[in-house]
Amino acid sequence: MTPALPDTYSKEEKEEIERRHQRLIEAWQTRKEAQDLEAVDKAFYFAVEAHKDQRRRSGEPYIYHPIAVATIAAHDIGLGRTSIICALLHDVVEDTQYTLDDIREMFGEKVAKVVDGLTKFEQMDNVESIQAENFKKVITSLSYDVRVVLIKLSDRLHNMRTLDSMPKHKQLKIASETSYLYAPLAYRLGLHAIRIELEDLALKYTNPTIYNNIRKRMDEVRGTRMGELREFITPVMIELEKTGIKARAEIKERSINSVWRRMMDKELSFEELYGSFIVRFITDCPMAQERLECWKIYAVLTGFYRPNTAKLRDWISFPKTNGYESLHAVVMGTAGNWVEVQIRSERMEEIAEKGFAAYWKYKTDSQTESGFDEWLKKAQALISNENTNAIEFVDNFKLDLFADEIFVFSPKGKMVTLPKGSTVLDFAYNIHTEIGDHSIAANVNNQLTQLDRQLQTGDQVEIITSDAQHPQEKWFEFLATATAKSRLKNGIKEYRRSFREEGEQKYDEIMRKLDLEPSKANRNQVMTNEGLTSSIDFYYQVATGKIDERVIREVLKPQSYGNSFMRVITFGLLGGNSRTKVDEGAISSSGEFDFNVSSCCNPIPGDDVIAFSFPGEPLQIHRSDCPKAIQLSSRYGNNIVKAKWQPKSEIAFLAELKITALDTAGLLNRMTNLLSNEMNLNMHSLHMESKKDLVEATLSIYVHNTQELENLISNLNHLKEIQKVVRKSLSSTK
Repeated sequence: MTPALPDTYSKEEKEEIERRHQRLIEAWQTRKEAQDLEAVDKAFYFAVEAHKDQRRRSGEPYIYHPIAVATIAAHDIGLGRTSIICALLHDVVEDTQYTLDDIREMFGEKVAKVVDGLTKFEQMDNVESIQAENFKKVITSLSYDVRVVLIKLSDRLHNMRTLDSMPKHKQLKIASETSYLYAPLAYRLGLHAIRIELEDLALKYTNPTIYNNIRKRMDEVRGTRMGELREFITPVMIELEKTGIKARAEIKERSINSVWRRMMDKELSFEELYGSFIVRFITDCPMAQERLECWKIYAVLTGFYRPNTAKLRDWISFPKTNGYESLHAVVMGTAGNWVEVQIRSERMEEIAEKGFAAYWKYKTDSQTESGFDEWLKKAQALISNENTNAIEFVDNFKLDLFADEIFVFSPKGKMVTLPKGSTVLDFAYNIHTEIGDHSIAANVNNQLTQLDRQLQTGDQVEIITSDAQHPQEKWFEFLATATAKSRLKNGIKEYRRSFREEGEQKYDEIMRKLDLEPSKANRNQVMTNEGLTSSIDFYYQVATGKIDERVIREVLKPQSYGNSFMRVITFGLLGGNSRTKVDEGAISSSGEFDFNVSSCCNPIPGDDVIAFSFPGEPLQIHRSDCPKAIQLSSRYGNNIVKAKWQPKSEIAFLAELKITALDTAGLLNRMTNLLSNEMNLNMHSLHMESKKDLVEATLSIYVHNTQELENLISNLNHLKEIQKVVRKSLSSTK
């Protein structure tokens, strides 16, 4: 008998709850035997009862949210009974009177453990970032049950879909956290569809102007591009059918965020960018024939269209660490446009869309470990070895496990996967700590090179070591991976520990000479003065002479002078310093406050901005889509202050433009005349460099708002020599 729904719901809401319940069952793709359905129904009606008095900010019954999360987990990821139950219950312990013991008693230990992993911490004392603590808790679950992470991503996706009802500062906090942490996590788990939706929704709230503009442009060109691509596909499909290759073709629209990032990275306008729409050929064949069939399709394709061989990417021979496999090609279409093409099998398509769950569906006992298995092992190793605070944990996790990867080879041909940006020294420490500690140089592709050289995919690396070498602090500057940094840190500690006995003897000698007791209290006083936290470092510095008799005397037997001295640390301001009004902020609704315009993104009036308030510091003002702002929002969401530009501000702000022009006589004179005489703008700096027949210039100019900047760009583009003018891209936080 179906339980009655609580009377706190209206008749219409009860009917809607049952409809959503039915959609959840229909979305469930794995085994659905009687006992499975009974277990899910039990969790469903328990959650309905537990959340009966709760409403979302939109006014809807709260139970809509856990049902939606369970539906995403079942349909978009393909999870089964236990995951659906956990998704339905994921907020019960956090938001209702029920405890984890209640969950354990009713649904078992396995469900209770997953729900515990999904339950956020309340505000904690002596914690720098509660957001980082909660993310660390979710990630730590990879060591015992990856379903926690998969359900958390389902939860985050539904929260992003319903973010409109939240206030602006909450939208910025959640959207920034999503793009900085959860979208990369979805990518690493191979959840392509979820990742791109998270990225698009994050951009919608961090930079709504850009989001809406690109969406409008995509709408405008969709009909024309779809028609061109259908014509592009037709001859290829006819030929595939003739040759007996079973395949289908799709036209895929690139995500808004992906289009925007490509425009930024390549400094192209929307019109100049190819690949806004992608053609995908998907072959239906046995797993053993996949590689051959994909290359056959490529051969047919290039029989009709000339390829750009420099753009060919073989992710079938070298699958990505998230399990992604596909051939990527760029060919010239008949309409005179480059066309991006992806070629894959039905199995590869399912793994690309649903990631982790689909990967395990196709994995066989005889199959060798994939990049995904290795990534999961790295994640689990990082978790087990991690004893830093939550913010450092998140930074290390992002550094090592979210970055794009490269593939390099040992002298014997073993392939090693490393994060993009890794150096020779990263490779050495990845092989073994001892090799890293004793590295002096390397042969990369049979050429002698230094330890700080960045590696590229395909490099073959042979590390040269010496027993006389020891790990050094300056090496931290050479490293891009948290794993290598952790191993270097341990190597330095072990090396310095070998000096302890010598350091203790020297310390005792110095203290006897100064007629002082070599006590722990005296040692700690010297350590504090020198900024040391470890006795290992202290005795090492004594043994090597960095801490000598003079240093110890000055600390423990200071001279008396007429005036006392204080060490003063001066912090430079980030960009311009002025005052603005904070609108409806957490600090005040009407007062004026000092603020710093951040130099990493140089916001100007008219930009969407976000402000951060930290005790004793001026407000930090960033563009809302600035990578640094997104990083801060993902850590310190509670420090966000809602802010807007004061109208009719007379303050000028610094903006930077990148200009490409033909190298002609009088160009500089015409540019400066436009800036100074026609537009009455003050120039901060202008750097010009001639490259063959072109000039590349970086112009720093003071403007009052985005409209003035847009007018300047328009006027510069009207100079006949100017080829392109773009506002300088936002700097990366990597």
